[in-house]
Amino acid sequence: MAVDELDTRILRLLLEQPRTSVREYARLLGIARGTLQARLDRLERDGVITGTAPSLSPAALGHPVLAFVHIEVTQGHLDEVGEALAAVPEIVEAFSITGGGDLLTRVVARDNAHLEDVVQKLISLPGVVRTRSEVALRERVPHRLLPLVESIGLSARR
Repeated sequence: MAVDELDTRILRLLLEQPRTSVREYARLLGIARGTLQARLDRLERDGVITGTAPSLSPAALGHPVLAFVHIEVTQGHLDEVGEALAAVPEIVEAFSITGGGDLLTRVVARDNAHLEDVVQKLISLPGVVRTRSEVALRERVPHRLLPLVESIGLSARR
């Protein structure tokens, strides 16, 4: 999908000021509210905008430990294991990957003992061969998309 300069300006505002009204966005951008709404609808329909939920902190919710758990799966059982992972609330993301392992999960826990309990739960899932965990010590670059949006905006101007 082609994202033009106006789209990137809209996306930038959504990222920088997520709690602003559509009317205010239109005013800040100097465009008609209908134009903005049409652009937002297209960006959602095309899958560029995937949600409007607030960003939550697992640490503030009592789960300050973050680990990346690689899971090796018995051949042919990737879908079943993936479905089983969805039932584990401490798994906040899971991806099929290439390289060492078949799945990469982002796991949050209350403390190291809780993390061990979660990993033991994962190991006991049918189809899981082994796991390898890496505990995050400190976040160096928080999840962000604004630099990417700005880069795309620069490309759209050329």
